[in-house]
Amino acid sequence: MMRFLCWTDFFDSTIFVWVVMPLLIFGARVIDVTLGTIRIISIAKGYRLLAPILGFFEVLLWLFVVMQIVKNLHNPLYYIAFAAGFATGNFVGIVIEEKLAIGTLLVRTIVSGPVKELINGLREKGYGVTSVEAQGTSGKVTIIYSIIRRKDVRDVVETVEKYDPHAFYSVEDLRSVNRGIFPSTGGLNRKSHLLSFFSRRKSK
Repeated sequence: MMRFLCWTDFFDSTIFVWVVMPLLIFGARVIDVTLGTIRIISIAKGYRLLAPILGFFEVLLWLFVVMQIVKNLHNPLYYIAFAAGFATGNFVGIVIEEKLAIGTLLVRTIVSGPVKELINGLREKGYGVTSVEAQGTSGKVTIIYSIIRRKDVRDVVETVEKYDPHAFYSVEDLRSVNRGIFPSTGGLNRKSHLLSFFSRRKSK
């Protein structure tokens, strides 16, 4: 009984109301918004099972935060913690998504000069390459298409700039990919199996 009273006194104490609870609200809001950011990205990428799982925990944490604020409308620190957690959660969510590097990209490179070395350089690294002759504003050009995993975008861009510093390239998100040629590493294979569990790819 005495232990119960001690915990009750702690929950009613100034430290808990003005320090502990604002920190809890901030932390819960950070996690909540982080999950929301990743959930939105998952929906855009087509991961239909992952998105609702994240959404469940996102709403659960949001309800906890809102309940605490409604019970303590007189405490301005709760509002500050709520807003700060929202802002921080957006940042953390984007950083985590970049680290996970979910999805596939299309890299389109337009070269006006020789392309043989660039194409060979990409293929030697294991990337699939499709080249098309085209007519640009200033003459003939070659358009090189490569479907890559998002985590490889920096390597591909560095390769393009190495062989042709003046090449024009653009990077686009792809919602689904049926087949492709990718560098084969154990890490990529394991990740591919994990993501395929959370998504249903549409064959073209």
